[in-house]
Amino acid sequence: MDWIGLDLTFPITDPTWIFLLVLLIILFAPILLNKLRIPHIIGMILAGLAVGEHGFNILARDSSFELFGKVGLYYIMFLAGLEMNMGDFKETRNKALVLGLLAFIVPIGIGFVANISYLKYSVVTSVLLASMYASHTLVAYPIVTRFGISRHRSVSIAVGGTAVTDTLTLLVLAVIGGLFKGETGGFFWVWLVVKVIFLGGLIIYFFPRIGRWFFHRYNDNVMQFIFVLAMVFLGAGLMEFVGMEGILGAFLAGLVLNRLIPHVSPLMNHLEFVGNALFIPYFLIGVGMLINLRVIFGHGDALKVAAVMIVMALTGKWIACWLTQKIYKMSVLERNLMYGLSNAQAAATLAAVLVGYNIFLPNGERLLNDDVLNGTVLLILVTCIVSSLITERAAQKVAMDDSEPEKESSTETEKILISLANPNTIEDMMNLSLVIRDTKPKDNLLALNVINDDSTSDNLRMRSKRYLEKAAMTTTAANVSLKQLTRYDLNIASGIIHSVKENEVTSIITGLHRKINITDSYFGILTENLLKGLNCEIIISKFLIPVNT
Repeated sequence: MDWIGLDLTFPITDPTWIFLLVLLIILFAPILLNKLRIPHIIGMILAGLAVGEHGFNILARDSSFELFGKVGLYYIMFLAGLEMNMGDFKETRNKALVLGLLAFIVPIGIGFVANISYLKYSVVTSVLLASMYASHTLVAYPIVTRFGISRHRSVSIAVGGTAVTDTLTLLVLAVIGGLFKGETGGFFWVWLVVKVIFLGGLIIYFFPRIGRWFFHRYNDNVMQFIFVLAMVFLGAGLMEFVGMEGILGAFLAGLVLNRLIPHVSPLMNHLEFVGNALFIPYFLIGVGMLINLRVIFGHGDALKVAAVMIVMALTGKWIACWLTQKIYKMSVLERNLMYGLSNAQAAATLAAVLVGYNIFLPNGERLLNDDVLNGTVLLILVTCIVSSLITERAAQKVAMDDSEPEKESSTETEKILISLANPNTIEDMMNLSLVIRDTKPKDNLLALNVINDDSTSDNLRMRSKRYLEKAAMTTTAANVSLKQLTRYDLNIASGIIHSVKENEVTSIITGLHRKINITDSYFGILTENLLKGLNCEIIISKFLIPVNT
């Protein structure tokens, strides 16, 4: 189409305009749909439906959507493993195992019966199709991170259950794929399990050691970010190498790097920011572009097949969550949160239907026909919508319930004061304060530099400003505010004591002094004066290695 001398043809193929349109969708879709109380995740999927080849054909699902979409999918699984509370997970691992097994067995059981009796499919087709009902993708996980409840017990159970369920689903997919490639003879089953267990052991053993070595030697934020991304794709690539889906490797990488990346830190903030701002929305838009409503409502038995798939998937997941709730005597709200997170179908479901669609039976028919392919797309749309709505509602209630006891029980607001005197230890001390701080109060960090009030040197004032700005850069990178204090006093100890009393500080972080002569005590005069003049927690730090390692 020629418009004012410009050649506009759809779909748009120019990379500049493609990326601009995607950014506009990411920017405006949540704003428009928030007014309708529709979760922004659904907005991304619906926007992808509108601009895709089955909508207004503005954009084609080219290699960029496949690339960024895969990165986004790996990011979802990686962040799920990274943000798990490992202390709580040790307590909930049995519950996660039970939920994962139930979320696999129940949908595949009732789905197999429905496929055989109602849809009249063969045994192999029915098993593969039923396994698609069992799998799920944590599409709604960004919702729980937005509400700050990613470390809630029910979230840990749902995330752990996802790993179990998707592993079993992908094993079924690998076995059926091998069956039609003639690879199931001999020790195929044993060899597949051995490869997965061996590779999982390698990731669990080597990744934390490699990460600790790297973080020890390199503290540049950009290098650390690129390193973590490389580890995610290495884990995903190794899993694909042995015949499994990369999402398992990405999740495992997040799990083993969990202890090396503090929950509140500049690196964690960078990882979440890039994923939620670009990669994950790209993945969701790409999922929406697969949806073809015209074909679904106007071709063969696609609607009938889609209805069976949706009912089986939603019912099977609800029964699994209900049984888990009853077995462990959990609340209805926790069940709803688990159900919302374990509902969405995307990654493993797409992998299964594409594998089955590309397998031809001896009679020339496809293992999974066009009806299943089109029905799968509708299944993805419906389950993502249901998952997002239920998770949004449950997460909001959980966040409100968690905040109410805090208001009643909090008698003293935590405030941490970091005394800055050595430019070489500022970043380490600020990272320590980020790790130990209570995340509920927003403005509970104070950085202090004390200047002798006898001095009128501008150099000292400028030095103090540089120290405080360097401290603020570290906390800002972690999305945490910092109150900067410069104080003129008789000496450092007096300045700290007066600042603590004026600002009602509960904890102090200071560095260990350097012994100048043999008469100096181990802690030094400053610490001794602080202990005499204050009645609060004093943390004396000397950093030989980075805090996170």
